[in-house]
Amino acid sequence: MTSGARIHRPNRRKLRLGETLFHTLNALAMVILMIITLYPVLNTLALSFNDGTDALRGGIALWPRVFSLRSYQGVLADESVFNAFYISVARTAITTVLNIALTSMLSFALSRKEYVLRKFITTVFVLTMYVNAGLIPNYLLISRTLNLAKSFWVYIIPTMISCFNIIVIRTYILGLPEAMVESARIDGAGDFYLFWRIIFPLCMPVLATVALFVAVGAWNSWFDTHLYNAGKPKLHTLQYLLKMKLATTQASTNAAMSSTTALSERTATTPVTIRAAITVISAVPILVIYPFLQKYFVVGLNVGSVKE
Repeated sequence: MTSGARIHRPNRRKLRLGETLFHTLNALAMVILMIITLYPVLNTLALSFNDGTDALRGGIALWPRVFSLRSYQGVLADESVFNAFYISVARTAITTVLNIALTSMLSFALSRKEYVLRKFITTVFVLTMYVNAGLIPNYLLISRTLNLAKSFWVYIIPTMISCFNIIVIRTYILGLPEAMVESARIDGAGDFYLFWRIIFPLCMPVLATVALFVAVGAWNSWFDTHLYNAGKPKLHTLQYLLKMKLATTQASTNAAMSSTTALSERTATTPVTIRAAITVISAVPILVIYPFLQKYFVVGLNVGSVKE
């Protein structure tokens, strides 16, 4: 017994040493990854609060060298920014709610084995992900056939259904225990009751993930505004307006370079700091929403099934 214990002691020590080394290297890798991830964010934040001309010198890391709020004042001075912010918020909220509701219901229908057309419809949806008509046919369809150009609905109707999200949610629903559905059927539950009271609560993790993807996509979208609502200032989204403002600032700075006096008057607003301020303003709403959705990412598959 004593000799056997002596034989296993070195192995246990090596095992503990290996575990310690693994945890140390893992923690070090996570710290390095965190620094690599956070540095661009903090650098952009520092640039946005820095004086414009001083920022052109470079060398700004994590803290502004010459503190200034002129970049934010220049971006927010235009009243149209607040109207564009309202349009972007309304667009993001409506698009996310409708996309989640319609996509999840369609995914539930395609996950039912009793629905005989589920494979055919799923195949059609998947084909649309690989075969795209292109920009010009889409433009003609939305602006001419559907007559959605120069209206707020051009932001909503084309984004109500997402084929990729259908596949994701359908796959998640197929992984849920079928016994719960059968029990609800025996108790007399209909399709709507089954979906809203049983399936929908259990799908919160995947729905929260999809909702975040849809919200970020709707919030950052600007090209559809450029195509369909460029001539309607009241329907401009925040991303499109800020992009146009950045282009205007770049053009004004290039013109001011020919005059020393004009350049000295623009000491606090250069494309470098304006771009950083625009990035911060655009990212803040998503950063505020994300913590409320993060908790659903780690929810277990069947947490809802054990609740009364």
